[in-house]
Amino acid sequence: MRTLLRGATLAGSPATSVAVDGDRIVWVGTDDEAWDGADEVLDVHGALVAPAFVDAHVHAVRTGFALTQLDLTGATSGEHLLDLLSSYAAGHPHDLLVGNGWDESGWPVAVPPTADEIERAVPGREVYLTRVDGHSAVVSHAFAATVPALSVAAGWTPDGRVERAAHHVVRDALAGRTSDEQRLAAARAACGELARHGFAGFHENAAPHIGPESEVALVRRAAQERGLAATVYWGQLGAVDKARELGVRGLAGDLVADGALGSRTAALATPYADASPHCGHAYLTAEQVAEHVVACSRAGLQAGFHCIGDAALDAVADGFEAAARTLGVASLAGHRHRLEHVEMPSRRVVEVLGRLGVLASVQPMFDALWGGPSGMYADRLGERWRGMNPLRDLAAATRLAFGSDSPVTPVGGWAAVRAAVLHHDEQQRLDVAAAHAAHTAGGWFAAGDDDSGALEVGRRADLAVWDVPGGLAADGWPELHPDLPLPTARRTLAAGTTIWKAHE
Repeated sequence: MRTLLRGATLAGSPATSVAVDGDRIVWVGTDDEAWDGADEVLDVHGALVAPAFVDAHVHAVRTGFALTQLDLTGATSGEHLLDLLSSYAAGHPHDLLVGNGWDESGWPVAVPPTADEIERAVPGREVYLTRVDGHSAVVSHAFAATVPALSVAAGWTPDGRVERAAHHVVRDALAGRTSDEQRLAAARAACGELARHGFAGFHENAAPHIGPESEVALVRRAAQERGLAATVYWGQLGAVDKARELGVRGLAGDLVADGALGSRTAALATPYADASPHCGHAYLTAEQVAEHVVACSRAGLQAGFHCIGDAALDAVADGFEAAARTLGVASLAGHRHRLEHVEMPSRRVVEVLGRLGVLASVQPMFDALWGGPSGMYADRLGERWRGMNPLRDLAAATRLAFGSDSPVTPVGGWAAVRAAVLHHDEQQRLDVAAAHAAHTAGGWFAAGDDDSGALEVGRRADLAVWDVPGGLAADGWPELHPDLPLPTARRTLAAGTTIWKAHE
């Protein structure tokens, strides 16, 4: 299939046409230049044509369930959450009730719901409600009674809160009551959402505590059906044989070195400002990190870790330096090892990442949602919020790949780009071109794929056509002022094939 897109705007380029033959870009030029032989000519009438997005951190099945189950992201208080739960329960009289995305940090009374409150709202019902960061949840008394191991698991409290091992026990119980058919349907919903938002690829961050091994094949199937490129990671320490069995890119992603700031489980060097003397929870030592990185490197796999708090990042950096002493810096850097989130890195940690070629897979929407002097980070950390998510410092040191951590934040490439451009710390802002590159070429690079991410002849034709209701700046990139609407995808092409288009 030979397709010509004409009448386009290409940011930073005088070209107005792009030709695709099969899965390749074969010509870039202006409308008044000749390019013959197209089977399909699409006049996009000034729309922006740009490389398609890659989401470098997704949980596809969890995302699909969040799209189809009880959505609690809009709950404005504990009372509102319980009202939403009660209304949802009325329409699902026989189901285990699963809700996703509550965030108490912005409520008038910043206190999570309890099992007693859930019992009053939906008497006798089995309920699981996960916090927005996915690192803690609340369960009802009725559901807890079905999980005998819960009462002795670390991280369980009788008010229904679960974190750490207790949360894993609960997730295992949920997994046992979820069929592969349900998981596949959820993965398909997530892939449809990605395509609709102009994504041609994503990185699935699977792990034993996220879902069963069977999800790997199901996510791949859903991605293939849609036409998306899925790069899969398995977050398990030292599991080289398992990685080969599953055929994953690496033992990385949600291999957790600590938890999350919202749940106060991220590992800090000094106590939480709102929960002293608590410093969160570290799950890996520097020695474990080093052993994992060496094992993965020798097996030709990417290694990587979820690391948010400064204490966790220090341990991870120490581990990488120890691995470099064993393997050599050049050998280590050649594997494109990666870290997820990287929210509280010291200058020394940033320097280590750059020197050892470790990529930073980051989520700009975290700053947009929780940064600033009155945000959740300031509540948890006090003045330490000012050093959070240093995008420009990281970009100067190493390669960035942007992701959503969906369902923690919604899928949406331009929202993430805008968040990077409007970072709460002006010194850490990126320009639109750099942020867009991190969400496109950066994602492919992090997956070991150097064949995409630019509108250049010979590159794979992963691109999107965008309506830009907020208008274009002089450089051809969208205006991303917070009061302006974001671009919306008119068409998404992955490897030259249209995988989504708006009604035309």
